[in-house]
Amino acid sequence: MTSVSNDSDSEDELPPGWEERATFDGKVYYINHFKKSTQWTHPRTSSKKIVAGELPSGWERCTSNDGKMIFIDHLNHTTTYTDPRLAFAVEYREPSQSVRQRFDASSSALAVLHGRDLKGKVALVTGSNTGIGFETAKSLAFHGCTVVLACRSTKKAAEAIQRIKSQQEYASCEALSLDLSSLRSVKNAVEEFKKKYRLLNILVLNAGVFALPYSLTEDGYETTFQVNYLSQYYLTLLLEHHLKNTSNSRIVVVAGESHRFSSIQVIEDIHQSILSPPVFKYWSVDAYSNSKLCNILFAQELAKRWPSVSVFSCHPGNMVSSDLSRYSWFYKFLFTIVRPFTKSLQQAASTIVFCATAPELERLSGIYFNNCFRCETSNISMDQNLASRLWCVSQDMIMNIVQHKNFCTL
Repeated sequence: MTSVSNDSDSEDELPPGWEERATFDGKVYYINHFKKSTQWTHPRTSSKKIVAGELPSGWERCTSNDGKMIFIDHLNHTTTYTDPRLAFAVEYREPSQSVRQRFDASSSALAVLHGRDLKGKVALVTGSNTGIGFETAKSLAFHGCTVVLACRSTKKAAEAIQRIKSQQEYASCEALSLDLSSLRSVKNAVEEFKKKYRLLNILVLNAGVFALPYSLTEDGYETTFQVNYLSQYYLTLLLEHHLKNTSNSRIVVVAGESHRFSSIQVIEDIHQSILSPPVFKYWSVDAYSNSKLCNILFAQELAKRWPSVSVFSCHPGNMVSSDLSRYSWFYKFLFTIVRPFTKSLQQAASTIVFCATAPELERLSGIYFNNCFRCETSNISMDQNLASRLWCVSQDMIMNIVQHKNFCTL
């Protein structure tokens, strides 16, 4: 399978006498009008390119009477032989070749989406009334995507929507009540979503808690584990039909580099350290790291089980100044001190948005990204047996609650 990266603008400029065109299947070729010749490689960079994604709104691709491919701009009533997506063509390379990185830690989510038209797509973002989730939802909405802000407080979600609309009047957003500390709330949220939407293009599992004192949810599970992982696992399974019946749908699981410090080594550690650990053994930072490892294991296993859906996990950034630290005065103070040296919220949302929308990631899955670039995860996170067993344990945990409370089935 090929991997893809973008050229820089300076290298992309064609020499005099050259023209860029695209074939019906999206391969870019170059015409030398002086020599009356064509070639697949860029005359300056020797790179190969493809165009991907849908045509901009108002454009149509047709075949002329003489068999040539033409593009009609119905808004401006013009016709051209040039594919309008060529402005955003991406370079493709074979797996054996190195891949250049277009975006990095300084890139913003809006920069990643520059020139993209997401009209007609539906995204659901958990925990999107504030912080990184809000910037993710806002960035998607600014580019035409219909965004469902799934939050514990519908009042705060509505306020977030108003902030988005104050900057983009025609942004399409909707609030959805979702309390991840309750499996019943997850089930109810999915039922409400299904009443209004038949498809789901993008699911972003962003919500999370950090530095929580020891507590159990109404379902009897440790809160950090359930909110950060288990309930979002359940949410994903309940949305299976919508995701699988949507072409090129994607799931982005917000994990983090903290997964490398997890104390989980075998499946038994979940029972001993996560579900209901003794209070004297509980450490909030360890609980958070464990939940992030579970997120990556879940993403890896989901990519295997749902091959028709692209699944990615990612790290948004270290100690980003968001509401994540709101439960601890110490970490809130620490996050404030390091704020000048960390990413902005827009920069933190860039990798999430990249995973959710980048055309070069089509037909890829099961990859972890940091700073919009593919990275390797920890050795334990690549344990396929552990990922498979975590999936089964998670199903059993949910079924125990579902059957006990008699409110739904997987």
